[in-house]
Amino acid sequence: MRLHRLDLTAFGPFGSSQCVDFDELSAAGLFLLHGPTGAGKTSVLDAVCYALYGSVPGARQNGQGLTLHSDHAAPGVRTGVTLDLTVAGRRLEITRRPPHERPKKRGTGVTVDKAQTWLREYDPAAGVWKDLSRSHQEIGEEITRLLGMSREQFCQVVLLPQGDFARFLRADAEARGRLLGRLFDTRRFAEVEKRLVERRRAAEARVREGDAALLADAHRMQQAAGDTMELPELAPGDPGLADAVLTAAALARSTARERLTVAECGRLAAASAQAAAHRALDDVRELSRLQGRFEEAKERARRLEERAGEHEAARTRLERGRKAEAVAPALGLRDAADAEHRRAAEAETHARAALPERFAESGAAGLAAAARRAAEELGGLESARRGERRLAELTEERARLDRQERADDDVLAEAESWLADWDTTRTALRERIESAQEAAARAERLAVGIDPAQRRLRAARSRDRLAGEAETARARVRAAEQRALDARAHWLELKEQRLDGIAAELAAHLSDGAPCAVCGATEHPAPARKDSGHIDREAEDRAFAAQQDAAETHGRELRRLADVERELAAALAEAGDTPAETLAAEAGELEREHEEARREAGALHSAREELRAAEQEHERRTATRRDAAVRAASRVGHRERLDSERAALEEELAQARGAAHSVAARAGQLERQVRLLTAAADGARAAEESAARLKDADGRLDEAAFRAGFDTPRAAADALLDDTAHRELQRRLDTWQSEEAAVRAVLAEPDTVAAAQRPPADLATAERTAAEAAEVLRRASSAQDAAARRCAELDQLSARAADGVRRLAPLRDEYDRVARLAGLTAGTSADNERKMRLEAYVLAARLEQVAAAATARLQRMSSGRYTLVHSDDRAGRGRSGLGLHVVDAWTGRERDTATLSGGETFFASLALALGLADVVTDEAGGVRLDTLFIDEGFGSLDEQTLDEVLDVLDSLRERDRSVGIVSHVADLRRRVHAQLEIVKGRSGSTLRQRSLASGGADGR
Repeated sequence: MRLHRLDLTAFGPFGSSQCVDFDELSAAGLFLLHGPTGAGKTSVLDAVCYALYGSVPGARQNGQGLTLHSDHAAPGVRTGVTLDLTVAGRRLEITRRPPHERPKKRGTGVTVDKAQTWLREYDPAAGVWKDLSRSHQEIGEEITRLLGMSREQFCQVVLLPQGDFARFLRADAEARGRLLGRLFDTRRFAEVEKRLVERRRAAEARVREGDAALLADAHRMQQAAGDTMELPELAPGDPGLADAVLTAAALARSTARERLTVAECGRLAAASAQAAAHRALDDVRELSRLQGRFEEAKERARRLEERAGEHEAARTRLERGRKAEAVAPALGLRDAADAEHRRAAEAETHARAALPERFAESGAAGLAAAARRAAEELGGLESARRGERRLAELTEERARLDRQERADDDVLAEAESWLADWDTTRTALRERIESAQEAAARAERLAVGIDPAQRRLRAARSRDRLAGEAETARARVRAAEQRALDARAHWLELKEQRLDGIAAELAAHLSDGAPCAVCGATEHPAPARKDSGHIDREAEDRAFAAQQDAAETHGRELRRLADVERELAAALAEAGDTPAETLAAEAGELEREHEEARREAGALHSAREELRAAEQEHERRTATRRDAAVRAASRVGHRERLDSERAALEEELAQARGAAHSVAARAGQLERQVRLLTAAADGARAAEESAARLKDADGRLDEAAFRAGFDTPRAAADALLDDTAHRELQRRLDTWQSEEAAVRAVLAEPDTVAAAQRPPADLATAERTAAEAAEVLRRASSAQDAAARRCAELDQLSARAADGVRRLAPLRDEYDRVARLAGLTAGTSADNERKMRLEAYVLAARLEQVAAAATARLQRMSSGRYTLVHSDDRAGRGRSGLGLHVVDAWTGRERDTATLSGGETFFASLALALGLADVVTDEAGGVRLDTLFIDEGFGSLDEQTLDEVLDVLDSLRERDRSVGIVSHVADLRRRVHAQLEIVKGRSGSTLRQRSLASGGADGR
């Protein structure tokens, strides 16, 4: 690739049209780009990159090309870049115009003109330029195909950034791997590693899952087999697990079948013994029943014989009872009369016992006369009883007055005590009211500042949250941008592959005799064939759609980032830089003071209520003290009247009560005397009447007993039976007769008599023998059932385990194969001695080529002192493969590139950059790079080293190359005669070109 001419219009710092004649500059092989800082040296290189790829390098790419327009140019002047170059033997001209924002021709506002791109090719035979395409996509694909490298590779190889290679020299293996991976596109090897790891994990998971199921079946078999099966001490995934489980299962099945055979034999023997024991038990039970029946009959006969006398006495007692039933009515009348007489006598005795001795011999008439005299005396005491009740009322009234006087004294003392503290209480309550009013005013003042403080706190928290979201959004933007770039590179790669195989795609539509769409021939002797990796239009369209989706996603992430940054700016404007913790503490302190003030102000109502209640209490106690004084004055006269009336009544009552302590007591004595005398008179009359009735009943009873055949009434009474005794005697006689008949029948049975003559039956021994036989049979049956279930379960589980082992065998083979490959490519396998990953291995080969290519120039720059060598030794705990050392010929030692000085680092990185450019060029298909640019770093070299570096760069002319140096070093202006100077001005930057032919400046 050789650059011929570059035309700029309103691009970056260049407000007007500028032109760079690279043919003139390249004539000397070495030319210099210089100018003050900010003049636009890098913008010239950006224009070259933009012309080729439609975007500028790195972070300078923004706004879809809108920011490329020069601020020094007029709004109507459109930005444009035209590059004339030769690549792959073809002379091409690329013109690109980014989107342009201009005022609308009609109305107000602005409109955006779409980006434009032209590609032309020079036809040397005709001497004219021919248009090839105006499609952004087609032009980008064609340029990428011709150059054989992406924009990132171009910027790294053609526009040599020395700072990046200095960092590359000092970087660790991981950083070198990232840079080399971008340049040589080793993502497919990393993808192979990733795919192998994923396949290993998936296979391992399936194997572990199968082993886990197998172990689960083994544990079930162990539970079924009991203690006869021992499981292998292996975990899921361990080799030999399947064989160990199947071996243990086979041993468990054999043992279970042996136990089943033994259990079947034991059950048959136990069943025979149990049947014999049950037959013997039935015979013994029948003999025991008959013998018991005979013994029971004999015992019943013996008891009947023992109770024969009782039976005869009962029969005689029943006959006398039937005779005594004729005397029963007379006995009842005599008993009733006797009971009535005893009750009357007891009542008379009880009534006379309460009377004085002088009434002991008095009859019923004398007692009645004494009762009448006591009643007459009681009637004369009624007036004295009313006086006595009035005296009690006067005494109670006098005590009530005394109680009222004491109560009023207490009330007066309490009122005087409370009123003495009234002034102090009122002053304290008024002070509380004033304090609460001040707190209410303070709470209102503090409430005004709470909302602003809360808003600032919320804004600060939003600011902190949005700051994190902004970082996340930026990361998402970067990731989306990378995905968009990857998708575009993938699409371009597929596009290139499709173009390479387009002949086969066109040949697929050829038919004999039909003209070819390309050459028009009707004969097709050797049409192209599609290979196995052919890319069709559908695959290209899918890749293009994926690229568009990735670009849209990138745009959405950019818009979301803008929204988050806008919200973050609003939150910063509200909260400032004050930490959220500080604002939260200030807001909390303000709320605490406000809450404290509100709490103090809340006591205002209660203080007012307490003051009002205290004032009401003061009025009440004052009135109480006044009322008590009035009542005390009125009690004096009332007390004197009560005392006078009481003295008169006491004198009258002393005469009426006599020896008694009161009139009521005297009246009570007379009332009791009247009551006792009346009761004694009534009792005496009742006793006399009941004695007469008892004498008449005795006569009638003697006559009835004589007629019934009894010697005395007492004998008839003793022979008399009540209904219960009569029924009981009859029942006993009937029971005796039934029992006697039943005993005779049992003792006459032949079987019973024959059983009684045999030895006693041992029923307990027979039952115990039968129970033991049944238990032995039950245990034998249970053992047989358990053994059969164990065999069936072990057979089922063994079959399932064997099936699982058969299904798992291919998976285990696949896992072993994939795990071995994954470990080898990941650098973790023992077979990988250097512990190098596959991608690192590929990059190490590339780095070795780069080091060899760089050494050729480094030795010339360092006068043969330094040589770059690739090292695959491990650094610390890291992996090997991407080490880079420098061999010092003066000392003969190999050391790390980080130990080079600043100037040594520069020419080593320059040599590395040039070597890398050669290797990447070869990797890109051998595309020749005739124009290179080197950016800065020459200021760190001494004069001799600078001469050597320039000699190396000048030697590039031997390969017909030209090198452009971008530098501020003044000494280079003297050494390099071909120069492109960028002049900075208020109206924008301009270009001045000096060449060997002109010998001076050429302003352009």
